[in-house]
Amino acid sequence: MDNSTVVFLIPVLAMIADLILGDPSWLPHPVRYLGKALDSYDKWVRHLSLAPKIMGGVGVAGFCLVIFSVLKIFLSIPYVGVILGLYLAYAGLALGGLLSECRKVALLLDQGQIEAARIAVSHLVSRDVSELDEAGIRKALAETTSENLNDGFVAPFFYLVVTGPAGMWVYKTISTMDSMWGYKNEQYKDFGYCAAKADDILAFIPARITAFMMLAAGRILHLDWKSAYEHLIEDSGKSESPNAGWPMAAAAWLVGGQMGGKAVYFGVEKQKPVMGPVGTWTSLKLKRLGTLIFFSGILSAILLDVYFLLVWLAEM
Repeated sequence: MDNSTVVFLIPVLAMIADLILGDPSWLPHPVRYLGKALDSYDKWVRHLSLAPKIMGGVGVAGFCLVIFSVLKIFLSIPYVGVILGLYLAYAGLALGGLLSECRKVALLLDQGQIEAARIAVSHLVSRDVSELDEAGIRKALAETTSENLNDGFVAPFFYLVVTGPAGMWVYKTISTMDSMWGYKNEQYKDFGYCAAKADDILAFIPARITAFMMLAAGRILHLDWKSAYEHLIEDSGKSESPNAGWPMAAAAWLVGGQMGGKAVYFGVEKQKPVMGPVGTWTSLKLKRLGTLIFFSGILSAILLDVYFLLVWLAEM
């Protein structure tokens, strides 16, 4: 699989497949098997009472090295490598699935099915949603949808274009580790330390690309991009994460719905920093957010492909 195929053909085809197919339940997904492997490693480390911070770092390095090496071998096989690369690229993107889940929860809320919407959104967030009212569910949905534009699409697409499918799945591995181990509680504060830091580093550039592409999409959609531009850096810096605040702050100001406030994680109430103007998340705002997410993802993909096309041409 030559460089031109990796950089241009596979990312474009993978994005189209992701938008059309999403994440069908009948199709095996590598993240599910990766999650099982990570969970087994976690249990093994705890069963042997090994040093959690050291073994967390060993897990990050070991899984990434094995996945990258094995995939590079299989991707180098003629013909088979191209097919495998396309599947891995498609499976690593989640814009279609993200938009589908957002529409699903929003529709349940519009239909007055609050309990069903609460259950659906609980599969998308790590916080406790059992006490959330309709407004709280809408806000939680807006927050996770905004944040996951970067985590689920822009960042993996960035690494797909820069490093190919093998490098993309190194990022996906670290991102999955962070989602499973990156909690600041007694159980994971040491074991998940390296995974969380690695995810912060790898998502740093994509998160900022995501935010500024959201501003560009907001201008096209005639949203309040000027307010978003003026407040983006200040509000994004409020987040504990060096990356999550960027797409969240951009979405909050562009659509006009406030994010942050009280949230419960593992039985502990936490006051998250407030981003965006005063305003609740309505049905109309969630629809605007979905449109914003779609156009932002497309613009990000176009930007990355064009940039690396110019780099490739310059090297010819």
